Amino acid sequence: MGSGTGIGRVRGLGSAKHGSMHWWRQRVTAVGNLLLATWFVVSLFRLPSLEHAAVLQWIGAPLVAVPLILLTISVFYHMRLGLQVFMEDYVHEEGSKVFCVLLLNFYAIAGAALAIFSILKIAFGGVPA
Repeated sequence: MGSGTGIGRVRGLGSAKHGSMHWWRQRVTAVGNLLLATWFVVSLFRLPSLEHAAVLQWIGAPLVAVPLILLTISVFYHMRLGLQVFMEDYVHEEGSKVFCVLLLNFYAIAGAALAIFSILKIAFGGVPA
């Protein structure tokens, strides 16, 4: 069936193929999360200790701060995509759905911004050991 049919509209696969793009973004961020989270856990296990000063020094390295920022972006974006689908499926009133998705977007942006700010503050030496 074509994307202009009734079933295509129900599935969110209109002429812009929004549904397939959303699905693709979820898969790409899932793979990114898997790779970056694996790097994160392995890196933590390789640290000589998990003392505050050692972790701050570790995060302060550019080859650590950049992947941490990428992990943050990928995790928060993936979370937003997944929760958006949940809200679109289970919040039935259109006004409430728009409000919930808007609130979700603010939460995801604020959470990611706070995490990225914290990583950058440590990376640029703004946190005493």
